[in-house]
Amino acid sequence: MSVAITYSAYGAPDVLTLSDVPTPQPGPGQVRVRVRAAAVNPIDLRVRSGGMAGVMPVEFPVFPGQDVAGVVDEAGEGAGFSRGDEVFGSVHFGGYSEYVLLDRPFAKPKELSFETAAAVITVGETAYRALEHLGISPGQTLLVHAAGGAVGAVAVQLAVARGVTVVGTAGEHDLDRVRKLGATAVRYGEGWAERVRAAVSEVDHVLDAAGVGVLADSVALTGDAARVLTIADLAFAEHGVRITGLDPADRFPQALPLLADLVAGGGLEVPVWRTFPLGEAAKAHAEIEAGHNRGKVVLLP
Repeated sequence: MSVAITYSAYGAPDVLTLSDVPTPQPGPGQVRVRVRAAAVNPIDLRVRSGGMAGVMPVEFPVFPGQDVAGVVDEAGEGAGFSRGDEVFGSVHFGGYSEYVLLDRPFAKPKELSFETAAAVITVGETAYRALEHLGISPGQTLLVHAAGGAVGAVAVQLAVARGVTVVGTAGEHDLDRVRKLGATAVRYGEGWAERVRAAVSEVDHVLDAAGVGVLADSVALTGDAARVLTIADLAFAEHGVRITGLDPADRFPQALPLLADLVAGGGLEVPVWRTFPLGEAAKAHAEIEAGHNRGKVVLLP
């Protein structure tokens, strides 16, 4: 037996419970990983609260968590990794656990900590995927909403590295960080669209990583709903824009080794704000919901 975080009803962070669970056994092509770090993502909170029930229904009990990094404990036939190998990757569920099974592990760069390896997975892949779907080209201008957030900050860095001019909306406390990442920083809040127009002559594409009612003005800025992509606003259809992330087949896991190498080499910044023991998952969720974090939150099983 081992332990994992579970919950059996939607609700506040205190529904998260440390539970005894059977230790999983790897099948062909799988590795069992002793988890050293598991990232907490906003989607975990939205599912737990019931906010995604209409588009992502669950069966209870739920085993939350997707992004993990750790050490191979046992390898199934043909897995391609051996006991003791350091790996990272995504699971469909159950990342907040002592042990997980990975179908598609990636070798963790030695220079990368377990915490950072887990932290980069969802935010890095989401940002990379969003830029691919938008079809960003060098010389174009991209507006990133929530540019100071985890996904937004990675998108800014990846876009700037591609030769894209980036404008990022952010709260007052994040404006300096957005500038340091290479973007023109615009204060979020009432009048943001006018401030964007004053900062740049045109906006070719918009990435909404905020999900808080910016789509109508974003479409107006680009003049074309097809140039706006959201990862967070479930009202996307009302504005004719695309959303990415609801369909697992929509993702780019093949980008993870590239992203990990960028972080390990100093070409991409994915800060870990704080770590919590696995048993304090509820506290970790509460800290994020309160808006205290300035970077990724990671659980340490």
